[in-house]
Amino acid sequence: MKAALMYGPGDIRVEEVERPACPEGGLILKVVSVGLCGSDIRNLTTDSRAGDYPWTYGHEIAGIVDEVSPSCTEYAVGDRLYVYPAGHCMECEACRRGHHEMCENLGKYGKRPGGFADYWAVHADHLATDAVFRLPEGTSFDRATLAEPLSSVYGCQENIGVCTEDVVAILGAGPIGCYHAKIARMRGARKIILCEINPGRLEFARKLDVDAVIDCTEEDPVEAVLRLTDGKGAEKVISANPSLEAQQQAIFMARRNGIVVFFGGVEKGALTEIDTNRIHYFGLWIYGHYGATSMQVQRTFELALDDRFRADEIITQRMGLEQINDAIALARSGKAVKVILHPNGGGEEPR
Repeated sequence: MKAALMYGPGDIRVEEVERPACPEGGLILKVVSVGLCGSDIRNLTTDSRAGDYPWTYGHEIAGIVDEVSPSCTEYAVGDRLYVYPAGHCMECEACRRGHHEMCENLGKYGKRPGGFADYWAVHADHLATDAVFRLPEGTSFDRATLAEPLSSVYGCQENIGVCTEDVVAILGAGPIGCYHAKIARMRGARKIILCEINPGRLEFARKLDVDAVIDCTEEDPVEAVLRLTDGKGAEKVISANPSLEAQQQAIFMARRNGIVVFFGGVEKGALTEIDTNRIHYFGLWIYGHYGATSMQVQRTFELALDDRFRADEIITQRMGLEQINDAIALARSGKAVKVILHPNGGGEEPR
């Protein structure tokens, strides 16, 4: 089979490798669709494994069961599945407190090869969690993969309580920023402001149902948000990109007693200088968001497949696995918003 192997930062090669053996109590999934995530791009272009290569990434995965262990009785060859990458144990303190996204027992997630490959092994410990969802016949594999990034966005806005009274300012119009705009609209936010620096993504953002798109190369985004809010600032500000500067700007976009979310992970070891007087005297709440609870994962799987939500609106390219380097380049340049790879489909999504 073919797999995309990372040999070092930016050195990704699609090669013939041995198909994984079916794990005891597990199954082999024929990968139909796998999303290219911003974290994948960051991992693939930096020394993310400290020299431990080759390695295969890919965690937004949907496909068809191709082989099943004799001791696995819940699934059968031909089943259509979406597999959330992190199964929650439901037993640790974090899970019992309702913070499944902070589960202390995520098993081997991150320690097993990912889904940038023709076939992917799903182990028994993963199947035993809340991570596996059946795809009804005729539904889209591509949409199913979008449930993973969407779950974190949905969880974030549910946790901070985005509502009809809110102005929501979003920094970054990549896949995550675009989903924040869509979810904020779904939750009834009275005004949505989307800020971006990349020309391609600015063009795409203007097609979304938002109230204002700010070109940060033409206008100071803090001044723009204040102008659009009568000098008061936004109730909710979400930094949905890996920029330290955006995190600094977010503090000054928020109104008094507002909430600022640091959603996008920055380069490891990078530190942001924050004006803590602004936080103190404006009574700001700073919230770091990661992941989703078990029910948020379930709800967003259903939402991703719902025709009314149009989750696949953000997909700009569908490509074959052998084009992964081109896909990374497109995403980094901003010419792509969301790329879905089809390892077994040559760039076309089978139904």
